[in-house]
Amino acid sequence: MSSELVNYRCDGHIALLTVDNPPVNALSQPLRAALLAAVRRAGADPQTQAMVILCAGRTFIAGADVGEFDRPPEEPHLPELTQAIESAGKPVVAALHGTALGGGFEIALASHYRIATADSKVGLPEVKLGVIPGAGGTQRLPRLVGVEAALRMIVGGEPVSAGEALTLGAIDEIATGDLTGAALAAASRLVAQGGAPRRTAEQPLATVEPAIFDAARRQAAVKQRHLLAPLAAIEAIEAAVTQPFAKSVQRERQLFLERRSSAQAAALRNAFLGEREVARVPGLPDDLPTREIRRVAVLGAGTMGGGIAMCFANAGFDVLLKEVDAAALDRGMSIIRKNYQASAARGGLSAQEMERRLQRIQPTLVWSDLAEVDLIVEAVFEDIGVKRQVFEQLDAIARPGAILATNTSYLDVAQIAEFTRRPQDVVGMHFFSPANVMRLLENVRTAKTAPEVLATVMKLGRKLGKVAVLVGGCDGFVGNRMLAQRTREAWFLLEEGALPQQVDAALVDFGFPMGPFAVSDLAGLDIGWRNRQARAHLRRPGVRDCDLLDQVCQLGRLGQKTAAGWYRYDAGSRTPLPDPAIEALIVAHSQARGITRRQISEQEIVERCVYSMINEAAKILDEGVAARPVDVDMVWLNGYGFPKWRGGPLFYADQVGLPQVLATVESYAERLGTDFWAPAPLLRQRVAEGGTFYRRPG
Repeated sequence: MSSELVNYRCDGHIALLTVDNPPVNALSQPLRAALLAAVRRAGADPQTQAMVILCAGRTFIAGADVGEFDRPPEEPHLPELTQAIESAGKPVVAALHGTALGGGFEIALASHYRIATADSKVGLPEVKLGVIPGAGGTQRLPRLVGVEAALRMIVGGEPVSAGEALTLGAIDEIATGDLTGAALAAASRLVAQGGAPRRTAEQPLATVEPAIFDAARRQAAVKQRHLLAPLAAIEAIEAAVTQPFAKSVQRERQLFLERRSSAQAAALRNAFLGEREVARVPGLPDDLPTREIRRVAVLGAGTMGGGIAMCFANAGFDVLLKEVDAAALDRGMSIIRKNYQASAARGGLSAQEMERRLQRIQPTLVWSDLAEVDLIVEAVFEDIGVKRQVFEQLDAIARPGAILATNTSYLDVAQIAEFTRRPQDVVGMHFFSPANVMRLLENVRTAKTAPEVLATVMKLGRKLGKVAVLVGGCDGFVGNRMLAQRTREAWFLLEEGALPQQVDAALVDFGFPMGPFAVSDLAGLDIGWRNRQARAHLRRPGVRDCDLLDQVCQLGRLGQKTAAGWYRYDAGSRTPLPDPAIEALIVAHSQARGITRRQISEQEIVERCVYSMINEAAKILDEGVAARPVDVDMVWLNGYGFPKWRGGPLFYADQVGLPQVLATVESYAERLGTDFWAPAPLLRQRVAEGGTFYRRPG
């Protein structure tokens, strides 16, 4: 007898319980029920002397069914299952392969023996979803690996290799050869040894100094600032040390349920599930045929082009890197090699792998070399005239069916497509700098882009390890169009009384890793200045504008690369230091504009920088530039450093409450005018309906 989710069969006197819930054997309620029934059946069968829990497919149980977290808990709960496994009167062996994570690893910890393949990984990453292990993980792991190692694994949330798990004591054996055969052999040995099963909960805990938990809290406050789950995990592990197991496991469950229902957990689930959701595009069938991409060309060997070339080479693609002159090409290849060497020096890849990746990137100065590639990504200067020259040349030499992609950040992809006789093959692929590091890829469609081209670049994004989001064409697309609102308000705040360090501090306190002025210094102020100059024709006469960036750049202050920008930098340092010269420049600017400077609160800084983006995002949704709120949120979570624990700008707006957001936008419209603060019609509509961005009434 078997259920659809758990296959039950016997090999002699050993029951094999094989979980089969593709794709990752997630611990859904039906699976929990089926596995619990199988464990009880094996326990009650007098012919069965031991049992082995293993999984079909590519992995052991990789965690909970995260989608269930937004619904009321359903029995059997995971603690009931782990307790049934641990309490079994017959040895239970967990046979691990792939990843045994979260609840999957908790099942393994409750088993009496753990055997794993050499390439498997185990861990308790629940803190990354705003929760903690809730089925004994914080109680059993310290008994196997010690408190300090358990703190590292649970509070950090990073999985460990089978080899490290064996060294720590989290598993008992690494299988050689067939995993099922090795697990059966282990079960037979345990039966032959006799005696009661070795229950993890009954293992003694080594005495530790209470100060270890205080140190862990201090470290979490710095490394995981704003996050509450790491602190709850520390408390649960501390309970394992200070209380009997029966009591401490109840405290763990209480802390788990508190975190499960928290706003942070909801936001982090949105960030996690959103990455899957944006991969499936409304209107594009999952089975839509895609074009085969084997060879890629990148035009431009500058910072962006070189990063894009590395991105493709890292994913195993052969890449042609095209430049217009030998000096620029040599400089680009030199930077690529230095980047790879730095990664190898940090231990990120071996010397052999570094050379393999370098060999995949072939430099060229010859247009005709691009004639047979499958995809060409243009990363040249952000000027529509230059784009025209490039795409007319590509149209002349690229093979029929090749995809022609532009990495433009702002320009109209539809206009660029019209520079060719094949607009159906043209698409935007907006990488973020550094392209070999940043996870976001904004794929930009036009009305004429062929559906199979869209499906191809979305699939390609996943192969590159990116979070690919399909958006429509407009000035700045989704990310940069919203960023322009924040940038404008940040400049206006300087005019009105704030300083760069105040604006940056407020947004870092909100959760961004860096403030906008520190980010500008890091990227180079000349980049923003060049964009501002190129877009000068878009400024509306009589509408407020701030030229502070122009003034700073005209002084030769271009950011970290000149040791001075919005901040100053000591020799060899990347630490931004407030600069009296910038304060004097800003104060003089305000006086010249007739603006009376005032004290500006942190609340106003956050509202003007964040709510202006939310209001613009509502317009973006209304115009269909983004199909869903989740598309907007994944852009900002993966490309612009929006704090994951807030779920994204629109998820955050829903949590704040759209009536409050609208009232705040209206108050700034009344105070600052409607040129930039006119409430988006969709925002008004959602409030009138009583809905949210993510949920409409009915």
